[in-house]
Amino acid sequence: MKLTELFATGKPVLSFEVFPPKTTDKIESVKKATEEIAALHPAFMSVTYGAGGGTSAYTVAIAKNIQETQKVPTLAHLTCVSSTREQIDHQLSLLVENGIENIMALRGDIPEGASAPEEWSFQHASELITYIKTKGDFCIGGACYPEGHPESANQREDIQNLKKKVEAGCDFLTTQMFFDNNILYNFLYKIREAGIQVPVAAGIMPVTNGRQIARICRISGNALPPRFKQIIDRFADHPAAMKQAGVAFATEQIIDLLANGVEHIHVYSMNKPDVAAKIMDNLSKIL
Repeated sequence: MKLTELFATGKPVLSFEVFPPKTTDKIESVKKATEEIAALHPAFMSVTYGAGGGTSAYTVAIAKNIQETQKVPTLAHLTCVSSTREQIDHQLSLLVENGIENIMALRGDIPEGASAPEEWSFQHASELITYIKTKGDFCIGGACYPEGHPESANQREDIQNLKKKVEAGCDFLTTQMFFDNNILYNFLYKIREAGIQVPVAAGIMPVTNGRQIARICRISGNALPPRFKQIIDRFADHPAAMKQAGVAFATEQIIDLLANGVEHIHVYSMNKPDVAAKIMDNLSKIL
């Protein structure tokens, strides 16, 4: 099923993101975790893709397994940084062979030791999207950044680059994680004003340990609302309490988004079935 069909129903769409293992010895544990999350019957699941395609084979295998065993539609990530056209062609062929028709097209993080950008076949996600459109009838998603892409000079420039993705053929967008819903509401207003009308899924990260949030902020520069900082200050050194509080905060974010007309929610599950299950339970009468 193409995800645009889900987004067009007018009903809330809750999905989960999972990531493949980095090594073969972890494949069974990851497979089990992703199957448990899929058994919760989310609208769909996305499977990430390592920088430079390091986990690409696992991405396809996990996505295929979810679709075949749990009948949950999947979205396979595909990054183009440092990739040749031949490598992208191979990955697209694998997706077709395995019945996966939804792609999250990303530039991807630049791996250490990567060649100069001018040597890449694709320098931007918009170029990858344009290329995918010539290779098959895929439903294509793209990433967006409510707090601005770290490489953009300002948000106006970032939104113009986002518009290029949509004009290239991006069918929907998924946001980077954020912790203040007002930031998303402001962002949505700005992109709609700029003429971007495709569906947008709000990316929510349940923070379940204190060290996790420090890494998140270092990498992405997310703004933390005072209420969330207080939760971390109080519970970061108490793992069980931090997990419970983090799930509760994420649930409150989702409920507020749904109440304000944001119908598409994408949860970064970190391969934790218990966290995914608790969120689904918290929303059982709302979705």
